[in-house]
Amino acid sequence: MTPALIEVDRGSPRGRLADLRRPPVLVAAVVVLAVAAWVLFLADGTPAGAAAGDPGTFLVTALDAVTFAGLLFVAASGFTLIFGLMRTVNMAHGSLFLLAAYVAIRVQEAMVGRSRNIDAADVGLLDWLVPLLAGAGVAAVLGLLIQQVFLQWNEGQEMRQTLVTLAITVVLADQMLREFGGLAQRMVWPGAVTHFFSIFGERYAATRLFMLGIAVLVGVLLWLWLNRTSVGMVIRAGVDDRQMVRGLGINIRRVFALTFFVGSFLAGVGGVLGASFAGAAPGTDGSWLLNALVVVIIGGLGSLKGAAAGSLLYGTVVAFSPAYLPSQYSYYAIILTFGLLAVVLAVRPYGLFGRPA
Repeated sequence: MTPALIEVDRGSPRGRLADLRRPPVLVAAVVVLAVAAWVLFLADGTPAGAAAGDPGTFLVTALDAVTFAGLLFVAASGFTLIFGLMRTVNMAHGSLFLLAAYVAIRVQEAMVGRSRNIDAADVGLLDWLVPLLAGAGVAAVLGLLIQQVFLQWNEGQEMRQTLVTLAITVVLADQMLREFGGLAQRMVWPGAVTHFFSIFGERYAATRLFMLGIAVLVGVLLWLWLNRTSVGMVIRAGVDDRQMVRGLGINIRRVFALTFFVGSFLAGVGGVLGASFAGAAPGTDGSWLLNALVVVIIGGLGSLKGAAAGSLLYGTVVAFSPAYLPSQYSYYAIILTFGLLAVVLAVRPYGLFGRPA
């Protein structure tokens, strides 16, 4: 047999070594090592300075990256869950995100008894959790309605479903502008978590760690649901082979409906967290839809592990770029996001944990 006809088993040590020798992988490894050396030792002319000389700023930036990644994960996990089973690129995901934020803000104002200048000391833990559940619940119900009325009848027609959800996004954006106005609004964190602590002499907000804790809780519950329950196993089986699930007599439409409900609920949770973190305003839906798309493209469509990995990588780039680029070039930080996409897709065309559809 000629060498050209020899096929290497990618799962074997030799196959993994062959993968590591691929030019895109080598380029990615060189890029990672160069960035690490720059951040640790060479970034003296940057806003943050070299990490070896200023570990406090480095740790704060790293925490910013991880906490923002937690928010990205919550926002993107529902998106990738829906796509993984239904192969529907839900362009209304951002609208559900923003709608949940607006509903939660209104519920919080009603519970606190004030509509303006709400202080964190006036907000108890229930004054934040109840609006969170209310906003996410509204998003979940609306998402289920969208799936039942607009998407169920054109199952398998991905482009048509994408265009339908895009049209729904335009309608929802206009209705939210009419109902909630065009000014930015903010969900107020509970007073119990609104304080600062010190890291190497740097102040850091406890609210970001609270947000990260909620993201970890969501991730653990979602993993347990998908891996330790019969419904979750059916969903994972449907991701791998929908026709097999149908052949076993399982009502796949009911599974689709449940998946869309949970995915929309997660979008709502992300919306409330986002409104607490950065506020809610017209246009926020498009921004967070873009964030979710970037995360799932990096991690791989339909993969929960991919959503976590993509969130961490994207959050790291967003946090570190403006801090460790030279001061005169810090406004180019957004370009590094596209650089991250290019590097990941060059190494893994379907994303880090994605598979061909």
